[in-house]
Amino acid sequence: MTKDEVLKAVLESPSLPTLPTVAYKLISISSKEEIGMKDIADLISKDASLSAKVLKIANSALYNLPCKISTVHQAASRLGMNAIRNLTLSFSFLSVKAKGKKDVFNYEKYWERSLSNAVAAKVIMAEIVKSDWEEIFIAGLLQNIGELIIALSLPQQYEQVLLEASHSGKDIVEIEQQIIGADHAFIGYEVAKNWGFPAQLLTPIQYHHCPEGYKGSDKNLRLTLGVVYLSGIITNILYSNNPQKYHQKFLSESKTMLNFDDEIIEKILKLVVSETTQTASLFGFHMENSESIEQILQEANVALSAINIAYDQKNRELEEKSKHLEKLANLDSLTEVYNHGYFQNFLEKEINLAIRKNATLSLIMADVDDFKKFNDKYGHQTGDFILKELCKFMRKTLRDYDMIARYGGEEFAIVLVETSGQEALIVAEKLRESIALHMFIDKNKKYKLTVSFGVAEMKPAADTFTKDDLIGFADKALFESKEKGGNKVTMYALPVKK
Repeated sequence: MTKDEVLKAVLESPSLPTLPTVAYKLISISSKEEIGMKDIADLISKDASLSAKVLKIANSALYNLPCKISTVHQAASRLGMNAIRNLTLSFSFLSVKAKGKKDVFNYEKYWERSLSNAVAAKVIMAEIVKSDWEEIFIAGLLQNIGELIIALSLPQQYEQVLLEASHSGKDIVEIEQQIIGADHAFIGYEVAKNWGFPAQLLTPIQYHHCPEGYKGSDKNLRLTLGVVYLSGIITNILYSNNPQKYHQKFLSESKTMLNFDDEIIEKILKLVVSETTQTASLFGFHMENSESIEQILQEANVALSAINIAYDQKNRELEEKSKHLEKLANLDSLTEVYNHGYFQNFLEKEINLAIRKNATLSLIMADVDDFKKFNDKYGHQTGDFILKELCKFMRKTLRDYDMIARYGGEEFAIVLVETSGQEALIVAEKLRESIALHMFIDKNKKYKLTVSFGVAEMKPAADTFTKDDLIGFADKALFESKEKGGNKVTMYALPVKK
């Protein structure tokens, strides 16, 4: 069917939802300039259940008013006409449910998602302008009203849409267009227009998936569109099968569209779940999903990793996991720096790279002074703690691309890429001095130690010695530091050629 044929079928469907009486009258009278606050309050007051809900919200922490509100007229006076109108419309639409229908479309879940959209829009807007939240709330709430309309009017066709969406990676809008001939944004907009919705609600319904499609000049409406669009992305983090995808999308889009920084983004994502749960309670909903977005992402990552391992998929997640496991295999289990085998391979590669780039490479060998006596005096558990803490301490001084490895026992090797011997000497002296001044604390007990260093450099343009030669030179310099009493730094000097 064409879009127009789909719309005609929806409008003529006996299952097309009708607006609640109060909502219909509110929309009808809101456009009339002569209508005042008293008229709207009088209309709401005629519905006892709706009045009670409005008063519950008015007296909640959402408004934090200094005194209790006991009538709708008081609420309208305190909160304002727009606030009362939009709150009432929100309550009215949240009451729309299927009548005895049992099909694939989950009406309760639909309204949970819609409420999440509304709260997310409210939280996002609060970071941009300090204005009344009710208008953006209802714009967020009703953005996907077309889904409900199609599900009620064309249940069999929409069941096909949902079944296709459950096992394909396609976007819901694309599936709707393929199976039905029109998407929920188009149907929602046209039906809402038929109901007499104002532009500030119609436009977000029409463009909530593609705010760039709006070509009007109204800056406030354009901002509303952007906020509603982003709120939908947040809700997809909470409810979709691929929360990581939408998390990354929100990070990117919110920075591009609203210039949000990481701090604001983190704040929004933390607030949405807790505020949705609180708001749902006020609107008479019980939200089962109370997990934070951080928890949802963590669980999704775990599940994805499990799938990757089970099916041996060569995707990025498995690749990262494999790299992590490979790194663990190259680490010393005690100190968590690289092990001897990795050091040998790394140094070989860096020497070859230095030769190709004609760059200087330096090696530092370090050894804890009198460590056997330390172990004998304080025990091996304390000794192990000291070695681990020492490695952490040294890593903080080194550059990210320098490499430190446990060479054996209490001896360590440090490879400094593209670094001259004199520069390496400065690094070693800085390490020696800072370690000697540092107090290692384990279970409220304090320990001091010193470390000796040997430094050697390799200049590919002038030197022809091997990897083993370089290690040997640094080791000889280290031995000389030890012979001088320890806590020293010695630079290996190549013999002068005759």
